[in-house]
Amino acid sequence: MKTTIDIPESILADAMRFTGAKTKREAVVKALEEFNRLQRVKDLVASFGTWDIASNEEIEAGDMAELEAKRAKPDQRVAEGS
Repeated sequence: MKTTIDIPESILADAMRFTGAKTKREAVVKALEEFNRLQRVKDLVASFGTWDIASNEEIEAGDMAELEAKRAKPDQRVAEGS
């Protein structure tokens, strides 16, 4: 998409230097990609603590219950040679 914008030369020069871009277009694209990436990270960090995730103790309790259930079942393997 073509867009005409007035970007201060010093800001664009910095963007080219920081991104290693060889063209103005490349510098703008890289800067926008980085901005978008940082916004996604910011959104992800903001969502921390809002997920309902089992605690370590709950996970361990579930693992123990699973092990106990396996031990309680009789051995259902077919004997070799039968």
